[in-house]
Amino acid sequence: MPKIGMKAIRQAQLINATLTVIDRVGLANASLALIAKEAGVSTGIVSHYFGDKNGLLEACMMQILSDLYTALRQQRRKAGPGAEDQVRAIIDGNFDVSQIAAPVLKTWLVFWAESLYQPNLNRLQRINDRRLYSNLAAQYRRALPIRQAREAASSMAALLDGLWLRLTLAPQPMEQGLEQARMLCYKNLALWLNSAPTP
Repeated sequence: MPKIGMKAIRQAQLINATLTVIDRVGLANASLALIAKEAGVSTGIVSHYFGDKNGLLEACMMQILSDLYTALRQQRRKAGPGAEDQVRAIIDGNFDVSQIAAPVLKTWLVFWAESLYQPNLNRLQRINDRRLYSNLAAQYRRALPIRQAREAASSMAALLDGLWLRLTLAPQPMEQGLEQARMLCYKNLALWLNSAPTP
């Protein structure tokens, strides 16, 4: 009889092993056998919990997205109630420590690429994109006319994604470019808010 809570423990163990293996050898070479070896379990256990590598990658992305949403909630709770403070909190949440470890960064890249071909990953990507855009648009709408608010939200979402891509592919450690990335986002925010029509 399985121990109570063993499923959650095994799933977390396998997700962490998958992130580690993708970081080390890339998705194409991240076989179930390598992942099982990294986790210290049999290949059959991986198949039992996730079915195949695609199921495991989906579970990894769901965990990374869950960590991202937790970071965003925490940042927004700490921030002031104003639109500028809330957008800054969204920026800071996207650059949270849970998102900048090398295995997570590389898995994000894999996720973006694979979402073009796998319907389940594409669905997760669309949900994440819409959530980011709608949260940004709602905050900008408090300070800008609706059209400008939508443009500002699209601009910030594109900037966040672009900076993530550049930081992930850069040769220097992520931490070195992180503060500069935040500052660029803050400047973009200020430009949009300064463009607000005077009452």
